[in-house]
Order: sequence, then structure tokens, then C-alpha cells
Amino acid sequence: MTSIMLFAAGLGTRMGPLTADKPKPMVEVAGRPLIDHALDLTKGQPLNPPVVNLHYKADILRDHLADRSVVFSDETDLLRDTGGGLRHALPLLDPDPVVTLNTDAIWNGPNPIAQLLNAWRDDMEGLLMLIPTAQVLGHKGKGDFVIDDTGRLTRQPGHIYSGLQMIRTDGLAEISDNVFSLNRLWDNAIARGTLHGITYAGRWCDVGQPDSIPIAETLIGKNADV
Repeated sequence: MTSIMLFAAGLGTRMGPLTADKPKPMVEVAGRPLIDHALDLTKGQPLNPPVVNLHYKADILRDHLADRSVVFSDETDLLRDTGGGLRHALPLLDPDPVVTLNTDAIWNGPNPIAQLLNAWRDDMEGLLMLIPTAQVLGHKGKGDFVIDDTGRLTRQPGHIYSGLQMIRTDGLAEISDNVFSLNRLWDNAIARGTLHGITYAGRWCDVGQPDSIPIAETLIGKNADV
């Protein structure tokens, strides 16, 4: 079984007043918190119980998930960013590779975790799920990566990173900082030619700001097999 970590510790500042009294993963889309939509993606997949990290208004998330099969990684002492958060959670995760998933997106199409697991190869250090710009909703960036004909990634405007990946974690031990982004691991893997990507076969909505919520709700209303 593969371990999975859901990133749920961020402050959600771009959500404005919606996160004044609750953490961002508890913001509702189509009547359900974002964290529930993310957990739906894990159902039926060969995964260990998800590890969910906590920081901002942690008790609200902890109470909401109290009856779920999840494990909590407590970051209430320090918000560590994605890299530091993953390293902090390593005692709760099985050995490499692990899946990580952001909790602020809505997917429409085949299950992206299944697609990622099926595409993983042992010669990879990381495998990122990317979204072609034509399939992206609610996101204003110009793109993050380009995939070459071998599946390797370089940093250029192109496909959008979805917040879903499989990654080896041994490189985390080489970083002394407590707070750092997983971009540090990605850049090292790019230099070695071991960071790969695949493109999602469906559509994806970034729910990072309030005006993305109605867009995501429309997407949920469309036929999907997630």
C-alpha cells in the first residue's frame, strides 16, 4: 500500500472572510467542505489511511474528521510549508514513494490518483500530475512545467501543477531548514533528469479564492467518474 498526505495546514488568506472562522479545507463547495472532496479521491485506491496536516484552526478540522480513517500530523507549533510539512509527517508515512495532494481543488474526470499510481516507475524521483491549460478553471497562472517526449519536466510556462504528485522523500534529509517548499526537491530532481509529469485526462478547478467556488460547483454538476 502507498501512503498519502493531504496538505490542509495553510492559512487560506486568499479566501478572505471565508477563512476568518475556519481553515480553508472546511470552505464548502456544493455543500461539502473541500477536505471531503479531496478524501473522496482516495476511496477505492490502494492507499494507507490518509495523513492530514493541521495548523490554522486545527481543532475544527480535527473535529470534522474525528470519525474518518485519517491520521493527523500536528503542525500547530509551526507552519512548515509543503516540504517541511512532509518531512514532519514522515514518521506517519510508509517508505517511498508517497503521494501528496492539495485540498483546494475540484476534479472532473477519471480518478487522478489512480492515473498517477498507474504511471509511476521506479526510475522516477517525482511524478507530478499536470493540467493542460485548456482543461483548467479558476486559475490565473501562466503554467508551471513543460513535459518533453520522455516525460521529463522543465520549468517553463506550460501545464499547470495540480497539487497532486508521487515523490521520493529521501532528499528531505539534506535540507536543514524547518520551513521550505517541495520546490527544493523538484529543482534537485530536474537537475538530475528524474522529475517526470503526466497530464490529467479530465478537467480541474483551482479553488484558491472565493470567485472560484461557483465555477467549481458548476464543474461538480457535470458528469464525471471521479
